[in-house]
Amino acid sequence: MTDSPRRPASALAPALLAGALAASGPAPAADPHPYVGLWVTDDGRVRHALLPDGRYDEARGTRESAYQGRYRVTGNHIDYVDDTGFTADGVFVSEHVLHHGGMVLRRVVPGADPAAPSGAR
Repeated sequence: MTDSPRRPASALAPALLAGALAASGPAPAADPHPYVGLWVTDDGRVRHALLPDGRYDEARGTRESAYQGRYRVTGNHIDYVDDTGFTADGVFVSEHVLHHGGMVLRRVVPGADPAAPSGAR
């Protein structure tokens, strides 16, 4: 038996999260969480489409589908794993506001006036 270097648990967390999400598969479409839809930064530069099948599609600037992958919502917490294995997370601070990666994204409500005050879009 040889000794192998041990990695701290924090270094393993992204790999464990990616494995757990891959093993569990996408969220079932029949039971979507309340956050399905389009989330956008106030300047419109970052756009997250949270799809009911547990997939997401993120656009950045003029680059549509810049990042795609799976996500899982637990309570008000969201974990993302993109198709390359990169992980990220965020917190829904209200039904219309998502904090993710130092950004604030707001839910786009279909049919709402885009000039309406933030949080009411």
